[in-house]
Amino acid sequence: MSLTVLTSTYRLRSLCRLRRIQGHMMSSQAGQEVLMENVGRAGVITLNRPKVLNALNLSMIQQIYPQLKKWDKDNATDLVIIKAAGGKAFCAGGDIRAVTEAGKVGDSLAQDFFREEYILNNAIGTCSKPYIALIDGITMGGGVGLSVHGRFRVATEKTLFAMPETAIGLFPDVGGGYFLPRLQGKLGLFLALTGFRLKGRDVQRAGVATHFVESKKIPDLEKELVDLKSPSAEDVSRVLDSFQNKSGLDAEKPFVLDKHISDIDRLFSSSSVEGIVQNLKADGSDFAKKQAEILSKMSPTSLKVTYKQLQLGASLSLADVLVMEYRLSQACMRGCDFYEGVRAVLVDKDQSPKWKPSTLEEVSDQSVEQCFSSLGEKDLTF
Repeated sequence: MSLTVLTSTYRLRSLCRLRRIQGHMMSSQAGQEVLMENVGRAGVITLNRPKVLNALNLSMIQQIYPQLKKWDKDNATDLVIIKAAGGKAFCAGGDIRAVTEAGKVGDSLAQDFFREEYILNNAIGTCSKPYIALIDGITMGGGVGLSVHGRFRVATEKTLFAMPETAIGLFPDVGGGYFLPRLQGKLGLFLALTGFRLKGRDVQRAGVATHFVESKKIPDLEKELVDLKSPSAEDVSRVLDSFQNKSGLDAEKPFVLDKHISDIDRLFSSSSVEGIVQNLKADGSDFAKKQAEILSKMSPTSLKVTYKQLQLGASLSLADVLVMEYRLSQACMRGCDFYEGVRAVLVDKDQSPKWKPSTLEEVSDQSVEQCFSSLGEKDLTF
């Protein structure tokens, strides 16, 4: 079979898969993927795709954004609460499989999804009303973007936080370049490069969540919040503090990374990813060996892009970080590691991606630099 015919067949299959995914997305819309209601003087958003761990798709973003903007200007709305149905996940991430299928065939979803998601992330970050995310369950990728830029983030013992994007040839987006470098020391860089998972109270201890409340107390917390009359951010803070003070679960357990924080600061202090890997290998401790092994499995291009993303993001506004990340998202769409990572981790699940280039040394500074270059009139604007 000729290469032209093979390419056409591949494109056709990808297009068919994309149409199937989009058809499924449309059909589940009938079941309302996101619920929005006014309860008292609160605007309440409920992510409602529990069967797929409330994964965020384009139609959900397109429903949430205008409603959030409306509530932000509405004198009858004093605060916004975002939560999720199902009890297992707040939001496990974006609908990445649909995006990769779109990217393969040049469908506009590959631009639209990231563009509209980042515009929503910025709206959350600039919302003038107290925005309270109840991150009860798995919170990764797109779910982090829906929560971390809001003023209040409430973790429970069921919260599982991670930004595992380097394992799929992507980078910790949705404003990761803004909030990660602002965590203590080199903790954000460590989380970004390794995809390390934080659970329960540790999500707050790391600085990702602002409060910790036991899962069973969340309905009472929500009721107390919606019953507030014309609350200020300080009033909301007082309610959250009082619920946190009544939540003693795991309070005596130390932070999971407590004994490693000084190691992380030391080992992840380097002017390059190669330097970090050298530090880890030279250290010889079990912790360092394990991190070196984890990094060896990640996309080398993703690691280098992520390192630079956080380096630059540390001194940028959220809006400027999102403009930068949109450029990076489109660079991933043009490259090959993202498609290969999604195939290996989410589709075939063989967990053995073939990265190109396959080593850090082969990823040139120039190729990294190109990922950050302007898209001209296609750049993200707010």
